[in-house]
Amino acid sequence: MTTPVYSVDPVRYTDRFWESTQSLRAAIDRLEFLTMLGDGTLPLEVFRTYIEQDKLYLAGYAKALSILASRAPDATTAAFWATSAASAVEEASLHESLLSGDALPAADGHSYHSPACLGYVSYLIAAAATEPYPVAAAAILPCFWVYADVAARLAPAAEDVLRNDPEHPYARWVTTYDSDEFRTIVDGARILVDDAAASATEAQREAMVDAFSVATRYELMFWDSALHPTPWLRDESEVLL
Repeated sequence: MTTPVYSVDPVRYTDRFWESTQSLRAAIDRLEFLTMLGDGTLPLEVFRTYIEQDKLYLAGYAKALSILASRAPDATTAAFWATSAASAVEEASLHESLLSGDALPAADGHSYHSPACLGYVSYLIAAAATEPYPVAAAAILPCFWVYADVAARLAPAAEDVLRNDPEHPYARWVTTYDSDEFRTIVDGARILVDDAAASATEAQREAMVDAFSVATRYELMFWDSALHPTPWLRDESEVLL
């Protein structure tokens, strides 16, 4: 998985952000979790962990999008981010229906944020609330764009899986993100971030690159932690001195 799905126009600020994360995105492409997700070999209990964490993530992402909408420079831009927040809430409800069904193993206890998930949503909410609007918008973008890029790469393998098993539990994820509808949303988000960069100061544009990179790094950590979890320390005896 090395060929870019999206063409790069050096005139667009967002393409410059995309190029700046090339090594991070290559690391995402190599993730064992995503390879196994695409070919249908991911253990069901690992997929359940991912969906549990993504449900928690979406709740935080919706908050960040709502804050960003409140700071948008115009009504049209605000409406886009607000609609995206509502879509994140709806998507979380779809996750809940999958978790409560019989396609995945039963839960073995209460789900709580992994360190990667909590770090990611905390970063996005903080950026949306405290950073200049252009920087906050750049931090929000990787969740749209990287997900669409990954789904496009996974689609061929997933289609093979679905031909053999149309009810495969991973189908909803790939179908949701590898769709013309979602790609249209990604394009809309990119346009808004390009507009924000065009009106930003040079210092803010540099900060936008950093924010896009940090969020992309969290994308990498979030996916990897589903298969290779980093547990929370549970008592003083586990603290590393």
